Amino acid sequence: MVHKNIIIGAGPSGLAMAGQFSKNEVPYIIIEKSTNVGNEWRNHYDRLKLHTDKIYSSLPYLPFPAEYPTFVPKAEYIQYLESYIKHFNINPIYGEEVLDISKNNEIWEVKTQNNTFLSENVVVATGYNRVPKIPHFINDYLFEGEKIHSCKYKNGLPYKDKKVLVVGYGNSGAEIALDLCESKAKTYVSIRNPVNIVKREFLGRSTQGLAIFLTQFGNSVYDFISNIFKKISTGSLKQTGIPISPLAPSEQLRKQGKVPVIDVGTLEQIKQKKIMVMPDIREFTHDSIIFVNGQQEKFDAVVLATGYHAHLEKIIKNIAPVLNERAYPKQMWFDEETYKGLYFIGFNLPLTGILRDINISSEKILGKIMTQG
Repeated sequence: MVHKNIIIGAGPSGLAMAGQFSKNEVPYIIIEKSTNVGNEWRNHYDRLKLHTDKIYSSLPYLPFPAEYPTFVPKAEYIQYLESYIKHFNINPIYGEEVLDISKNNEIWEVKTQNNTFLSENVVVATGYNRVPKIPHFINDYLFEGEKIHSCKYKNGLPYKDKKVLVVGYGNSGAEIALDLCESKAKTYVSIRNPVNIVKREFLGRSTQGLAIFLTQFGNSVYDFISNIFKKISTGSLKQTGIPISPLAPSEQLRKQGKVPVIDVGTLEQIKQKKIMVMPDIREFTHDSIIFVNGQQEKFDAVVLATGYHAHLEKIIKNIAPVLNERAYPKQMWFDEETYKGLYFIGFNLPLTGILRDINISSEKILGKIMTQG
């Protein structure tokens, strides 16, 4: 059987696309490797909340319940995803992990460990955080303490009174460091590259609204104002040890693909020296870490908040030419015959919010598919 559309992944991106298809009576199936929707969200650390305002973060055609807080907690977000599939009668086919996507004449073949699905169009919604990125350091195999990727971290309770190093200062790393600190761990964070930090809220309002407002003025105005806002909202960072990017948050994202850290309280703990900032790691010993500045510290545990790979090249043949330097798709779709009928959603990282972008992107992909008939 040849399907009209196949969606791969039942996270927010895939469900947004399924909602668009369902609302507009476009036939589709959706497959998911796990046994439930929003599996990645379920596996994240306990204290996770949306960093974006609920006004801009709902999926198509179904706002969040009015009683939900502005920044939706993990548990409530999962409940929302479950209510979404019920509302639109979305029925994912679970337990189907995609191993290969290829084109045979004009039909796409999606192979899983169990089946081969055929379709005119394939919407890839596997996300940019599909496979944990685990770096290797000199002699890291010697370390006798605990060493885990952030995808395995749940909460700070097991680390009370322990000395813990968080490696990486993206949004997950910053929030995990805060969680450890509040759980009475002796918390350190290793920051390798310059970052931008933006407060999640300013004067009682979400800063996402400002980012959305500034997009209408072009890059130069956006960069100028966002740089000023960064300095006003975070204050002086000279004594923190954090390497701060000279670029504006919007400029760093555009030029380097690096999303700013949305601060939810970590910065204040760093300023108070309750969280200590360290430079990049040089090497491990059996109980210590030596940093590039020569400083050596003993640690009980290390949490690698070092991000993820999308690894699209592992499942889609001949995909490399349309990926950017971060190995994400350059566009949502491509009109070359080789890639015609292949769509991507959830791989953009805008300052205006990933979930908002998913909503917008799903509508654009729907329009393109319906136009092509």
